[in-house]
Amino acid sequence: MAEWWNGLDEVLKILYCIAIPATLIMVIQTILSLVGGFEGGAGVDFSDTSGLDFDGSSDIGELSDASDLGGDDFFGDGGNPTDFSIMSMFTVQGIVTFLTVMGWTSIVAISSGTPAAFSIIVGIAFGFLAMFAVAKLIHISGRLTENGTLNLKNAIGENGKVYIPIPAEALGEGKVNLYLQGRYTECDAITFEKAQIPTGTMVRVTDVRNGVLIVEIDK
Repeated sequence: MAEWWNGLDEVLKILYCIAIPATLIMVIQTILSLVGGFEGGAGVDFSDTSGLDFDGSSDIGELSDASDLGGDDFFGDGGNPTDFSIMSMFTVQGIVTFLTVMGWTSIVAISSGTPAAFSIIVGIAFGFLAMFAVAKLIHISGRLTENGTLNLKNAIGENGKVYIPIPAEALGEGKVNLYLQGRYTECDAITFEKAQIPTGTMVRVTDVRNGVLIVEIDK
């Protein structure tokens, strides 16, 4: 082993010192990810309006004041941390993948007789491609997980039918049936209407608060 190591030139020694530890770390990461060690949560949706209270005229005034701050600029989509971007590549997994692929690709290229400088350039190129692929796979995986989870905010603007009467002026909860994320579901709902909404009435979802839909009669 010592003779083999001493027979390597300085470039190969550096590449082995990069590739071997990076490979070990990547193996550990893979094992941890299989048991949930690197699972990510869904992003924060900054466009969530569930914290706003629509039960009085003062709230409408507050919203009118807010609109003076710039309209659409004020109520921008906010972005989502789960959205894919170039910065998504520069994670622990991405960097370790880059070092692993860059190191071994350069080693193989040099061992096959390719000049060291060109071998390292090729290794860097393959490393970036691998880093991009890993980031994209993580992004797609996160989106699939998120899409499989019922998100009540997706119900805003949708129509449904009252299943259990909804008391007036948010004095209690009723239930509505609606088609959400590809399936029919039953959700708790309240309303700020002045009269109770009876069973069978078509309603429109205007907001979500603490897991409860806020609805109004669909006119």
